[in-house]
Amino acid sequence: MEKTNVMRVLDQKKVKYTPHSIGDNSTMTGTQVADVLKKSPDEVFKTLVTVGKSGTNYVFVVPIGKELNLKKAAKAVGEKSIEMLKSKELLPLTGYIHGGCSPIGMKKFFTTTVDKSAADKSTICFSAGKIGYQVELAPSDLSRVIRFTYADIAE
Repeated sequence: MEKTNVMRVLDQKKVKYTPHSIGDNSTMTGTQVADVLKKSPDEVFKTLVTVGKSGTNYVFVVPIGKELNLKKAAKAVGEKSIEMLKSKELLPLTGYIHGGCSPIGMKKFFTTTVDKSAADKSTICFSAGKIGYQVELAPSDLSRVIRFTYADIAE
């Protein structure tokens, strides 16, 4: 299996994870990705990048079967409002393309909020930074790699 930058970061930090290669999933729904991984949609997360009214960017990690509640997300980061980042702005800002965005290994660190539902999971899966690749690890191990807070942000 090809190593992604996310996997290299996890290796460097000596964080235990399980890599998953599921082929080109660019046309799959999040639920289909969960099915291929044999996981519940509550265990597989997507990484969303937003921009606040202040112009600051934020990263939110939510279960793939749910949507980001923009009001709750804005409140969680102390913004008046936030909106999703335009797809064409994602690669220059983060180094990732739509469908392969990971909270680990972005060009620079952005304030990151993970949906509180992840806190009680033994492991969660999310993009390994490339379409078709996922990593599975304990949320407590994710906190060894990036700083984040938990909040009620999904609906």
